[in-house]
Amino acid sequence: MTPAVTPVHDEPDDVAHWRSAGDRIQNLLDASAAGGAAALDRAERLVREVTDLYGAGLQRILTIVAADPAMVEAVAGDDLVASLLLVHGLHPHPVERRIADALDRVRPYLGSHGGDVDLLEVDGPVVRLRFSGSCKSCPSSAATLELAIEDAVKNAAPEVSSIEVVPDGDARQLIPAQSLLARVHTNGQRSATWHPVPALDDLMPAEVGGFAVAGTSVLVCRIDDELFGYRDRCPVCTHGMAGATLTGTVLTCPHCGCGFDAVHAGRAQDDGSDQHLEPVPVLRRDGVPSMAIAQEAMT
Repeated sequence: MTPAVTPVHDEPDDVAHWRSAGDRIQNLLDASAAGGAAALDRAERLVREVTDLYGAGLQRILTIVAADPAMVEAVAGDDLVASLLLVHGLHPHPVERRIADALDRVRPYLGSHGGDVDLLEVDGPVVRLRFSGSCKSCPSSAATLELAIEDAVKNAAPEVSSIEVVPDGDARQLIPAQSLLARVHTNGQRSATWHPVPALDDLMPAEVGGFAVAGTSVLVCRIDDELFGYRDRCPVCTHGMAGATLTGTVLTCPHCGCGFDAVHAGRAQDDGSDQHLEPVPVLRRDGVPSMAIAQEAMT
């Protein structure tokens, strides 16, 4: 009997360390340039030799495990290993499969904002997606949906250069991957940065918790297996939501008693109100729950 393959999950500090490895390598190369063109050339050749070496090693590992589909899936499913395989063009899954899997991982979050996404096709470096549904009462939903999808596509398929978004009933618009959040900027906001928040895994079903992430107070609740995050501020009474209760899917402000649908973008339960909590994206990245905090909110 083939033993079960147990995925390896990095600790949060390891996640941050490896995510910044490329920047550290580039900084070392830049520093080598101070020694002149010859020193920089030697440093670049050294990096190429090392990367070619581990690339050849990764290729042999894939050849060895190829007879065991479960092992191949485990290797491809590890974010760090997958990123190295992508660098060398060795990832066992085609780009369509990688993007589809990535979108499946963020689909529950899209659903929490009343939306969904379908992968129409991958045409060279262009990915065509169709958005469906919307949350018209929540102006920040479009921004958070784009942020989640940009992150998913960028990490699963770095070879993609642009994403063609086809909203239901709207004309196509070509959005470069590197500026997918341009509409966020036009709304007076800035792009967001992802921060690992491993403590979210400690939340029990139907539990509500307050967290400080990058200087921002957020409120997170767990409903079944999904996490939903919002800025810690009631839009009705403007007080913080510390002490909020969760009944079913409704978060209730402890100060004014207003209820908000935690599953559907924090919409107020009052049918005549257009108030809503401000969503904060929550995704599992490298096995660790993480939240995207707008830079303008960071202090």
